[in-house]
Amino acid sequence: MSEQGLLDVVDSEEHRMIRDTVREFCEEEIEPIAQEIEDEHRFPEEIFEQLGELDMMGVPVSMEYGGLGGDQLMYALVAEELGRVSGGIGLSYAAHVSLGSKPIEMFGTEEQKQEWLTPLAEGEGMGAWALTEPGSGSDASDMDTMAVKDGDEYVLNGTKQFITNANVANSVLVKAVTDPDAGYDGISTFIVDPENDDGFEVTTVWDKMGLNCSPTCEIQLDDVHIPEDRLLGEEGEGWEQTKKTLDGGRISIAALSTGLAQGAYEAARDYSTEREQFGQPISKFDAIRDKVVDMHRKIERARLLTHKAAWAYDQGESVSRESALAKLDASEAAREVAEESVQTLGGYGYTEDFAPQRFYRDAKLMEIGEGTSEIQHLVIGREIGL
Repeated sequence: MSEQGLLDVVDSEEHRMIRDTVREFCEEEIEPIAQEIEDEHRFPEEIFEQLGELDMMGVPVSMEYGGLGGDQLMYALVAEELGRVSGGIGLSYAAHVSLGSKPIEMFGTEEQKQEWLTPLAEGEGMGAWALTEPGSGSDASDMDTMAVKDGDEYVLNGTKQFITNANVANSVLVKAVTDPDAGYDGISTFIVDPENDDGFEVTTVWDKMGLNCSPTCEIQLDDVHIPEDRLLGEEGEGWEQTKKTLDGGRISIAALSTGLAQGAYEAARDYSTEREQFGQPISKFDAIRDKVVDMHRKIERARLLTHKAAWAYDQGESVSRESALAKLDASEAAREVAEESVQTLGGYGYTEDFAPQRFYRDAKLMEIGEGTSEIQHLVIGREIGL
């Protein structure tokens, strides 16, 4: 498809309709409570119930399993709109869709999709994904969580760290070692039911720098018995599944980052045209005008990279480079734009009465989660032959 073809897809009536529907919902239902739920460290269940009623909890999931049947680009537009008003809601949404739901659709059996994916896509539950451990961050393959076959069950033991949605999830996709001698090929994925699987415990819900309406948890797995039909795919496929999952997940984080940047930019732009100093709006001064223009430039670049990656994903192309580029650029843009937004508002920008401080705190996680910026450089370098 030509570059014009990409623009046609981005600007299709269907995509615009979904974007506008979500934008209206965000402005009416989320924006008024965005700071409140952060202050209260409260996961807003009612918002996700409403997103389910709007058919937004399974945007890129097939209609056969309760989803909207949309593409990755449509999903990116939704994630961006959520990020534009609340990074925390956007993060829990992205973790639910990209990490908790899509792997079941990509790698699950028909029975697993019916039982576990459909409720997630229909908005009847939340999904989560457990990869990181206390001793393994960027080296995620170095995991201690074990799954030992015992008859027609697996027994899971271990600890997972920084798991989004774990304390509100109806299913958690847990990575565990099934063959300690096989390295990357010894990792498998299991569907865990937090409500009914004995031995699953959320031991910590972290207080964070930002994104506190999105729960980030430590979970303990203590002799958790899992029926063998909850193995996702085959034994040893867990790491390849992880890489494919992160290709899509990084696009969603890029979209969320673009939304955070957009929200921060709009706050700075609007303030700069209303705030007067020395007898004129501060937007008329070169220092502020150039700052706001640079914000706009960075967002447009991030959005184009994100849409390009989403479009390539929808064509069935390998997107390791594209998704890493989009995630790296957009996450850094979010942090830079949010910081400049705080600076543009001056003292007001540092107060909780104005949104830039929230965008600033939220944006930092985008450079860490689903692969740090340093890891994105590694991935991109490998993809371009370095």
